[in-house]
Amino acid sequence: MKKILFAIVCLWSSAVMAQNTNGIENLMPWPKQIEIGEGKFRLDESFELGMMGFQSPRLIAASTRYIDRMTNRTGLFLDQGWITAADSNASASLIIEVEREGEVLLGEDESYQLTIDENQIRLLATTDIGAVRGFQTLFQLISIDEKGYYLPQVDIVDEPRFQWRGLMIDASRHFQPVGVIKRNLDGMEAVKLNVLHLHLCDDHGYRVESKKFPKLNELASEGQYYTVEELKGIIKYAADRGIRVMPEIDVPGHASALLTAFPELGSKDTTYSLVRNAGVFDPTLNPIKEETYEFLDQLFGEVAEIFPDPYFHIGGDENEGHHWDQNQEIQAFMKANGLKNNHELQTYFNQHLFEILGKYDKYMMGWDEIHTEGIPKETVIHSWRGGGQDLADTTTLFAAARQGYKTVLSNGYYIDLMRPASHHYLRDPYFGYELEDEMKNNILGGEATQWSELVVPLTVDSRIWPRMGAIAERFWSPAEIRDVRDMYSRMFKLSLILEHYGLQHIAGKDILLRNLANSRNVEPVRILVDVLEPMKGYTRNAGGFMYDVFSPYTKLADATTADALDALKMDYLVEDYKDRKIGSDALVAQFNLWESNDEALRAIVLQSPILDQALPHSANLKILSQDALVAIEHIDSGRKPSKKWYKEALQHLEEAKSQSGRVELQIIDPVAELVEMTQTIRSNQD
Repeated sequence: MKKILFAIVCLWSSAVMAQNTNGIENLMPWPKQIEIGEGKFRLDESFELGMMGFQSPRLIAASTRYIDRMTNRTGLFLDQGWITAADSNASASLIIEVEREGEVLLGEDESYQLTIDENQIRLLATTDIGAVRGFQTLFQLISIDEKGYYLPQVDIVDEPRFQWRGLMIDASRHFQPVGVIKRNLDGMEAVKLNVLHLHLCDDHGYRVESKKFPKLNELASEGQYYTVEELKGIIKYAADRGIRVMPEIDVPGHASALLTAFPELGSKDTTYSLVRNAGVFDPTLNPIKEETYEFLDQLFGEVAEIFPDPYFHIGGDENEGHHWDQNQEIQAFMKANGLKNNHELQTYFNQHLFEILGKYDKYMMGWDEIHTEGIPKETVIHSWRGGGQDLADTTTLFAAARQGYKTVLSNGYYIDLMRPASHHYLRDPYFGYELEDEMKNNILGGEATQWSELVVPLTVDSRIWPRMGAIAERFWSPAEIRDVRDMYSRMFKLSLILEHYGLQHIAGKDILLRNLANSRNVEPVRILVDVLEPMKGYTRNAGGFMYDVFSPYTKLADATTADALDALKMDYLVEDYKDRKIGSDALVAQFNLWESNDEALRAIVLQSPILDQALPHSANLKILSQDALVAIEHIDSGRKPSKKWYKEALQHLEEAKSQSGRVELQIIDPVAELVEMTQTIRSNQD
């Protein structure tokens, strides 16, 4: 067998991007150790799964899910369907051996070993959670050749690098129904994530059924919240997949929803209402009222009773303290108690919350603003600002870890900002530093955050997936697995596999394209959309007031994704063309398609005004494609173009950088590369 330390780098082509024929090239996250042989285990209708020794409801359910997904993917009719405890045939095609039931807790053993040869498959794990992780690798390995479906011969020994591998979904700003949460849990299972962080309370709404405080549901949720039974169902659904679920109730800032129901707990005598826009707002709980802590004690206790996870997130972020500054009683209290500033006042507040949560056997976790002097060391610091670039910066992950706090990193994993997968993939919770063991032990892992100012149930999957697979690999796989081009090849294959888990990141896009085209004839729109990306960071919604909760999220920006597939392919085609690995045929074919697409798109816009924002980009795509074709002609012929053409081409590139519809054209860089390549040609006159 050949030992593989890095994923196989494939030649970038449309065929590679579209077809999942070699299961090795699908693997994400990449295993810790893998050895690949030459043999093949054939998948046919005689396939049978057997569990030897220990069994559990989780293991039986995971086995059933694997059989269901495998048969749907291959079309094979098996005698086995719903797996039961009776399925324990030692001569079965797939043998599962597990030692014990896993606990859905931080630090549980998630390792597994997978051995496939021509005769049998063996999946071994200490816990049934480890077996769940192994099933995902086994599903990704399904391969195809001229004889049908098979599994490649492999020996895999695998375990995660970090014990906290999370995804946060914000259900406050735009409510995400139970079905959305569950299908994303299935996606998390696919890529071996193990923490779902639910952001349940913010300025826009309180999303938990409250029997003690029904006014929260009557006044602070607009009728959109999870019932207790729904939340318990989500928690069980997650636990079956070895995933923890942690709640967040954000206080003392981001409190508009809480104060809409209970204004008497606010720091300012004013009328409170739910927020409609994005941003940081002033409503803040009053930290000097005993009633505030009595309320939070009961509220946290109610939420803690629903969520069994030992960790409880209190938020604590972005409290600018304006209402505290304006309240004379608060200012007098601070002076009387020697609290020099709002940071110390918030520490006073958080110390109370620490005691409250201790009553319910919960560890307190909060965003890195709670990392202040006086916060108990048992607190977990969730870093969204501090990136470790300056170890003296008291807001950084490293500073907290060095002081003995457990930490989780989200800086660099804000997927709502629509940065490409490569941006997140190269961000590591250890930042590439050589850290002492104690600091490493204090960095629990990382968590991607999907804030929901600009996402609705139709679009949320496309904002998380498939990029979440690349982030999951960073949390799971060895640090040296860092080849970006290979990551993209595997990530886009994973994207197709994720549809077998029920995710709607591709299907939802098709719905948006039909809306944009106002017909089933979406191909000209798709061709353009696949070279567009939304504006990055907070620029799409500058100031937070361009969009509100009730804005339409069915426009051009909503149909685009963070990694424009065809633009990315062109980046690599140009790279290979420049390195003389390929000829120009594939480039010419693609640029010809883009050049001709403008006319077809304009015909659609006549019947669909919602698409008119696409016209400037379509025109620029046509012009840049024409320039690229001329550049390729000169490069291939060895004839240097005129200075006039070169100057005009540069002008076209500059003009194409302008946004329309809050999206940006993404083929500027590869076209610019081709244009510059013409300047290195030594013409006959030189």
